[in-house]
Amino acid sequence: MNPLLSRLQAYPFERLRQLFSGVKPNPAYEHISLGMGEPKHATPAFIQQALTDSLRGLSSYPATAGEPALRAAFTTWLQRRYGLHLDPTTQVLPINGSREALFAFAQTVIDPTRAGATVLCPNPFYQIYEGAALLAGAEVHYVPSVASRNFAVDWDDVADDVWRRTQLVFACSPGNPTGAVMPLSEWQKLFDLSDRYGFIIASDECYSEIYFRDEPPLGGLQAATLLGRSDFKNLVSFTSLSKRSNVPGLRSGFVAGDAAILKSFLLYRTYHGCAMSPIVQAASIAAWSDEQHVVENRAQYRDKFAQVTPLLTPVLDVALPDASFYLWAAIPARFKGDDAAFARELYALYNVTVLPGSFLARTAQGFNPGAGRFRMALVAQTAECLQAAQRIVDFVSAPQPNPKTN
Repeated sequence: MNPLLSRLQAYPFERLRQLFSGVKPNPAYEHISLGMGEPKHATPAFIQQALTDSLRGLSSYPATAGEPALRAAFTTWLQRRYGLHLDPTTQVLPINGSREALFAFAQTVIDPTRAGATVLCPNPFYQIYEGAALLAGAEVHYVPSVASRNFAVDWDDVADDVWRRTQLVFACSPGNPTGAVMPLSEWQKLFDLSDRYGFIIASDECYSEIYFRDEPPLGGLQAATLLGRSDFKNLVSFTSLSKRSNVPGLRSGFVAGDAAILKSFLLYRTYHGCAMSPIVQAASIAAWSDEQHVVENRAQYRDKFAQVTPLLTPVLDVALPDASFYLWAAIPARFKGDDAAFARELYALYNVTVLPGSFLARTAQGFNPGAGRFRMALVAQTAECLQAAQRIVDFVSAPQPNPKTN
């Protein structure tokens, strides 16, 4: 067996299953899960129709690079969303969801024969970054986010000797689990560091279309263009239809950016055997070509968060994020920073599942930046999310028994 497999840590939801082992939740409540970030809004009918109308595609092998019409749909969307002009033949590739591609990308660009090969990722983070780096033979350096700076990643915390070993940096904007969006100044810092040390930036942007401000989140390629880096040197962005179009089961997205890197990534993918099915390509073209369903989906999230967030803020340290469909809240003081105990007791007493923040981060330099927090995925319908939020309020507000006295 590959010895690197032994370096992988349990996935957050497996840890959650173990945490809840033996717990019998209060039968007075039906279970509500705010744990997994799986979109629950209805898949648009026109995407389903495009899928069924293209079943004849099952009779042929797909090209790894995708059909020209699919790549054109990617670049048309990039132009409409960000004002970018990319070459559909060299600067975009289809992927089977961002998770698959983020993992494969690390296998493509990491050179494990170089001493001290290092990958940087935010902390807290999406665990695929870590697993992809470890299985590519690299070390992982965890870069903390700073709560007092709206959970911005503290790139200044990284020492020069770490930067010199770094081959790949995972950036996530809007961030999971915090919802933080990287401003142009942060992109400038990261690009300057990339120029100095030569590392590649993988920009995970799968939450880019769920936002709450008037202005949509800045994308990595957009930031590069604004800063005069239209060749996208050492930059590849990853985006997906799962959250944007409510099609997590479609497993469809694309990567875009540095043409030289994508040429090597295409070679890897040709051997990897991950060509997108022709029927998925057809449905994807339909999805990327329509914005009205995205506007309506975003409006549902805005309405939901506008109702849920004010319900929670009187009893929890929580605020509306810049983007994404998560709330990132601090646990009450009585739990003394033990977010796992908070999640377990909430599940036992009120049958609501949330994800402990420490499960989404790693202890580095003696500190776990997810500790003392928990993530709520507001993916279900508004009524269900409101019910779950009210149970959390009741749980947090319930009077505690007086300590026993001798």
